[in-house]
Amino acid sequence: MGEMRIVGIRVEPPQNQPVLLLREVTGLRYLPIWIGQSEAASIALEQRGVEPPRPLTHDLIAQFFDAFDRTLVEVRIVDMQEGTFYAEMVFDGDVIVEARPSDAIAVAMRVEAPIIASDDVLDDAGLLIPDEEESDGSEGEESSEEEVEAFREFLDQVSPEDFLGPESGPESKS
Repeated sequence: MGEMRIVGIRVEPPQNQPVLLLREVTGLRYLPIWIGQSEAASIALEQRGVEPPRPLTHDLIAQFFDAFDRTLVEVRIVDMQEGTFYAEMVFDGDVIVEARPSDAIAVAMRVEAPIIASDDVLDDAGLLIPDEEESDGSEGEESSEEEVEAFREFLDQVSPEDFLGPESGPESKS
């Protein structure tokens, strides 16, 4: 399993479908996950440090952890079947709760829990963005803006259907 970090979210026309991009902390693979509008908004607000006047759903869930004295140890993206990703939220005491990756990641951000992707998921759905492969590493890690721009260029050439099995519908589910 590899730890992931959030690169960003991009809304792809014409369907206005948000895509969450994760990247391996110690590797070169990226993991694009098509997610819902409200989850994308929640993740984007948290990523920008915007505090809403009232708690959003993911803020409320994080507050429950404190109220019930539970700790979210990590979020694991454990499987992908027919373009649908599956996640688990792992709590102290080895309590595991199944969740959509988008919700689990939105909550993990709020409590600063690590996001982990299984090797199988990364092998099946992980991507190398072309400029990353060709980098000689001499310039160090790309800045976030450059990384997001490379992501945008990649998304111009890919669609959700590229990640679906032959029996799946037109949209990937988170």
